[in-house]
Amino acid sequence: MIRSDPPSPEAGVTEGAGEELYALADAIAAVIGGSVAIEDLDARVLAYSTLPGQRIDELRRRGILGRRVPAQPGPQADRQHHQYRQVLAAHGVVRLPALAGDELPRAAVAVRAGDLPLGTIWAIADTRPLDAAGEQALRDGATTAALHILRLRSAAALELHTREQALRAALDATAAAPETAYRLGLSAGTPFTLLGFAPVDAPTDASVGASVGASVGASPQAGAVLTRLGADLGRHWAAVRPSAAVAGGPRAVYTLLPDVDPESARRLAAQALAAVARPRAGLLRAAVGRPTTAVAELPGLRAEVDDVLRVTTGSPEAPSVAALADVHAQVLLAHLADELTRRPRLRHPGIEAMLEHDRTHHTPYAATVTAWLDAVGNIGDAARRLHVHPNTLKYRLRRARDLFGLELDDPDVRLSSWLQLRIGRSDAHRP
Repeated sequence: MIRSDPPSPEAGVTEGAGEELYALADAIAAVIGGSVAIEDLDARVLAYSTLPGQRIDELRRRGILGRRVPAQPGPQADRQHHQYRQVLAAHGVVRLPALAGDELPRAAVAVRAGDLPLGTIWAIADTRPLDAAGEQALRDGATTAALHILRLRSAAALELHTREQALRAALDATAAAPETAYRLGLSAGTPFTLLGFAPVDAPTDASVGASVGASVGASPQAGAVLTRLGADLGRHWAAVRPSAAVAGGPRAVYTLLPDVDPESARRLAAQALAAVARPRAGLLRAAVGRPTTAVAELPGLRAEVDDVLRVTTGSPEAPSVAALADVHAQVLLAHLADELTRRPRLRHPGIEAMLEHDRTHHTPYAATVTAWLDAVGNIGDAARRLHVHPNTLKYRLRRARDLFGLELDDPDVRLSSWLQLRIGRSDAHRP
């Protein structure tokens, strides 16, 4: 017979489980005599008995150490899953044989709140038949465990909601920095990073400039997608990074990660994307803001994250995780496009005239000037891009100067012309 020693204090605490569940496991074990484990629906060990001398086997020991019931190897895995289904389907105590030679038989009962399954209780019962007192202890324990698990769920949900409200208010600049720091548990000097997550809503053209001016979450289904994404990310971060705070916005879902360096923030963002990916749900993108210790910078960090998502969600070939430095050129072009939209008089009149001439007369002047600027003034390279003779390219450039007053020998004119043509080309590609 295998007997257990009392675990160390460090092993006796499962975050969020509550001391009441441990006391309940001890009370059941005192009646039955074997080790008792209380699990959630994912086979995570929420609490376990610690009575000296209780019967225990190696599977239970590994479940306690790993805080999760180990998966059985090979064909035993199917029998293990069948046992869980059997317990959750029953409305009383189920007696179950050992799955391997070094294991002991179990008695188990489902934990429910009405018809809502919450978990299971498993007791080792091997040397004497489970009597009426043992069955009653398991049934009563399931009723009591349901109350505690519901309470813990409510407390956790309330804490998540409080943190979500605090982060949203900080991002919207409607709360004072000291209040936000207190509600998010950020002590003075604690570094943190803001992440943003959004679904891809890409134009058909995936060129660098095709995303300029595109908006995050522009599809009609974006609201439902973001709601589901926020719920998935909330569960993910609660499991892997409880100190994180999650808040949804109209175009993205944001996560504040305390005490992480930039490399870790990228790695955690990539892990989160993998964890919340859903079949047929479309691609997702993550943006990583610059690290800071100043809570007052959160609105600015949100704008930075939104800028990154604006361009990465506009192209299916953009990096899945990006910071501003990774997509700086695209973000700059997007802001220039915004400014030209707000103030159209800033547009070069010659460029506007050339584009209009090409539209009405089907001429290639804009394409010619753009190719030459893209080639940094290399006539041969630009001609090859357009599949024309270099002399033809030179002639078109002279005509563009004569017809539209483009002084392309001036470097400032070249730069402003190229930016406007680049933005105009992106606008033309956008559906």
